Amino acid sequence: MFGADKGSAGPLDGRKFSIGIVQARWNEGVTDALFKACHAELLALGVQEKNIAHVKVPGALEVPVALQAMAERDDFDALIALGCIIRGETYHFELVANESGAGVTRISLDYRLPIANAILTVENDEQARARQTDKGIDAARVAVEMAHVLDSIG
Repeated sequence: MFGADKGSAGPLDGRKFSIGIVQARWNEGVTDALFKACHAELLALGVQEKNIAHVKVPGALEVPVALQAMAERDDFDALIALGCIIRGETYHFELVANESGAGVTRISLDYRLPIANAILTVENDEQARARQTDKGIDAARVAVEMAHVLDSIG
């Protein structure tokens, strides 16, 4: 049985992994903070700077195609999606949130590659700022843990 420690990841060690990050520029103050927290956590987990690739795209809808391009390179053990979608007055919020999330999941499943999805979907700027650091850290930890999981499965 895989993962016999029943939910506890234990100490995460990312030294052997290569991680790709796709960051949306829309709501860039928030996504920059997401990236900063995520990047710092990856380094703290032992991922080497040279093994972290970072690209920026215009918005959340563009994140999946950049993830797909990275997945096709077959150079990464895990990917991370960073973005921030803040609800507005129109249906656009739902469209962007649903389509970007579905795209991220599809890429992960199609390529059997873990993708930590830290595209925030929030009601307002205050909620985004309240989550930007913790979700960046979480994304890094999820990426490294899932890289370990898939590595152990083979």
